[in-house]
Amino acid sequence: MTATGAALPVPDGLVEAFWEYERALMADDVATLDRLFADASTTLRGDANGLLVGHERISAFRSGRGGAPQRRIVQTHVQTIDADHALVVAVTELARGGRGQQTQLWARFADGWKVTAAHVSVPAPALDTRIWRVVGDPLVPGAATGPLTGESVAVKDLYAVAGHVIGAGNPSWEAEATVERGDAAVVSALVEAGAAVRGIARTDEFAYSLAGTNAHTGTPPNPKAPYRISGGSSSGSASAVSLGQATIGLGTDTGGSIRVPAAYQGLYGIRTTHDVVDRHGLLALAPTFDTVGWFTRSADLLALVGEVLLPDQSEPDGGLDLVVVPELLRLAENDVAAACDRWIADRGLVVRETWPLADLDLWVRAFSTWQAWEAWQVRAPFLQGRLDVLGPDVRARFENASQVTNAEAHAAYDVVVAARARIRELLGDRVLVLPSAPTTAPELGTGLADRLQATREATLRLTCLAGLGGLPAVSVPVSTTTGLPAGVCLVGAPDRDRALLQLAVTLA
Repeated sequence: MTATGAALPVPDGLVEAFWEYERALMADDVATLDRLFADASTTLRGDANGLLVGHERISAFRSGRGGAPQRRIVQTHVQTIDADHALVVAVTELARGGRGQQTQLWARFADGWKVTAAHVSVPAPALDTRIWRVVGDPLVPGAATGPLTGESVAVKDLYAVAGHVIGAGNPSWEAEATVERGDAAVVSALVEAGAAVRGIARTDEFAYSLAGTNAHTGTPPNPKAPYRISGGSSSGSASAVSLGQATIGLGTDTGGSIRVPAAYQGLYGIRTTHDVVDRHGLLALAPTFDTVGWFTRSADLLALVGEVLLPDQSEPDGGLDLVVVPELLRLAENDVAAACDRWIADRGLVVRETWPLADLDLWVRAFSTWQAWEAWQVRAPFLQGRLDVLGPDVRARFENASQVTNAEAHAAYDVVVAARARIRELLGDRVLVLPSAPTTAPELGTGLADRLQATREATLRLTCLAGLGGLPAVSVPVSTTTGLPAGVCLVGAPDRDRALLQLAVTLA
């Protein structure tokens, strides 16, 4: 080590502790790494993904990441603060190429030297494959003039882009897919309006997830809630917008795949009235519920995209009355429900009423059963006999889907039809206000698979209402008291998408 700064010597034992840490890091020796980080709630570890505060969170991160990139130390420099504190800066060279830096603040404790704060930087990848499958500069240029000139689009990997395949989040499907000869209808409309296609963004496999944790390509980052999931299945499009790599994220929403990522990442998002936007060139999951949707970082741009993609729609007579059903609000965890309550209270224009929701559990089961049956009908020709090409969570879903009988499916469909009529009757021409998702984004780490299943079940109890009703829904970002993103969802009457978008602009 090279001492720098004031002429204070390198403290005894620091060099040995530093190299013990480095050996443990390369061996993924989590126990030793935990011992060499100060066991305190104030210990810090940061990188490009975000800041971890507290030894417990740092330890959980290490346990779940599967080891650090292999590297060697090129240089080390020490600034001794006093006999018990020192700053160590190391220049690293990664085995995959490129150089990084590691800055650590070390302190001497009774049982030896420990890191109290650290920051790690490594070369950014040329292409973050967690977010993107294909990118360009741009991939498809937009028209020279139009309402969306200057905007850029992340296209979910379910939409056709001419000259490319639809990858659908699954490598085996992608390898066998044929090159698309034309753009999906909505992609063409956005390009003609001036928006440039930045690239094709990742999705959960066949869009059959709400998490964004693709087993093949990884979890796109969530910059608003670091070290938490991004939300799916429109995860890549949402992360691209959240990170500022695109201004518009084109996605889909079947069971919540616009509303959930929007809530988890603090974005505006809309799922449109079923069938109001042309789905030509979109790979189906469950056609009864599949809808076109998009994300933006502002309500104004969300509405501007609607002016391009939505047909002319009749305006509601008078204003749009907002209604809250307390029983639905209570389906969210306390921090999310409180954030929604604050948003509602700040606007002071919401009526609270009780809805007869005794059949909600029946509706959720019918939604899931019919969705599963349709998903198997459209994907069985590819998946039959080779479900092992899927990641564990999506595979389990398709395995269950393959077991749904025609009788079970048709019984579920009868419930879906009845639920659609009942939900539309209860809503009328008003706007239902409820949480976009019942939780903030779950943390990555130990036990994630089990936690995600419970979260999915809780989420569908809220999101299925718009899906069953075939209704438009706009997610508006809010924050919990701890600063985590969440979403307030505005569910409108069918074919009132434009009015709902303008309401979101007004309320924003």
